Amino acid sequence: MKGLLEAVIRGLGNGSVYALLALGFVIIYKATRVISFAQPALMLAGGVAVSHLAGTTGFYAAVPLAALLVAGVALGVERAAIRPMVGRPAFVVAIITLGVDVVVRVVVNAFIGRDVRQVGDPWGFAQVELGPLVVQQRWLAMLAVTAALVALLFAFFRYTRYGLAMRAAAHDQETALAQGISVGAVFALSWAIAGFLAAVAGAFAGTGQGIEQSTWVIALKALPAIIVGGLDSLGGAVAGGLVVGVVESLFQSYQGEYAPWLGQNFAVVSPYVVMLVVLLVRPYGLFGTREVERV
Repeated sequence: MKGLLEAVIRGLGNGSVYALLALGFVIIYKATRVISFAQPALMLAGGVAVSHLAGTTGFYAAVPLAALLVAGVALGVERAAIRPMVGRPAFVVAIITLGVDVVVRVVVNAFIGRDVRQVGDPWGFAQVELGPLVVQQRWLAMLAVTAALVALLFAFFRYTRYGLAMRAAAHDQETALAQGISVGAVFALSWAIAGFLAAVAGAFAGTGQGIEQSTWVIALKALPAIIVGGLDSLGGAVAGGLVVGVVESLFQSYQGEYAPWLGQNFAVVSPYVVMLVVLLVRPYGLFGTREVERV
C-alpha cells in the first residue's frame, strides 16, 4: 500500500504538468476551434527561459517572468501567423501551428546547445516524509502550483469581464460579435494564457533532471490527456492530465512485476492505450460535450 500511494503521488505530480499543457490546448480549441500543436515548443521555451533567468533572479522570480515572456511570444505568434488565417479551414491553421512549433523549437534549441540546462529549482530530487510515505518535494510543489493556477483560471473565466467574453466567444462566435465582443482579442488572449501555462509546465518539467532539446516530447502526453478528459472541457483537461500521470506512474512501478510480457518501457505508451480505451467507450471524452447530429 505504501508503494502504491507513493506511485500515485508521483503520478499526480507529473500529471500536473500534463494538466497545465492540456489546459492550454483546450483554451485555444474552445476559442478558435483549432488544436494548437505549438504547445510543445512554448513549453520548451518556458523551461529554457527559466534556466537563463534563474541565475540572476532566482527560481521563484524566474518562473513568472519566463511565463510572461512566453505569453508575449504566444501573443506575437497569434498576431503574425494565426490571425491572417482566420476563415481558413481548421486543418490549415493546425498545420500552421505545426510550422510554428518547429520554428520556435529550432530557435530555442540554439539557446540550449548540447548540454542539459538546469532550471535552478530549489528541490532537485530531495525527498520529504508524509507519515509513512516518502515523496519528492518537487511533486508536491507541482501539485500545489497547478491547483492554485487552476483555481485562478476558473475564477478568471467565471468572474471577470474578459473571462466572460472568452466563454461567450467559445460558445458562439457570431452571437458574441453581435454583442460587441472582440473575438480577435479573445483569440489573442487564449494564446497568451496557453503560452503562460506552457511556460510554467516547462519550468516544472525541468525540475530535477533539467532541460534538453528532447524535453519537448513530454508535451505530447498532453494529447491523450485532452482526449481522455474531453477536447472542450477545462475540468476534463485537468482530470485527464492527472489520470494520464497516475496511469503512467503505476505502469512504471508495477508493470515489470505483474505484466513483464508487455516489454520494457510500456509506461511510455500507456497514456495512449488509455486514450484508445476512452475513445472506444466515450469518443467525446469523459467530460466532453456530446455532439448530436441530426440528418
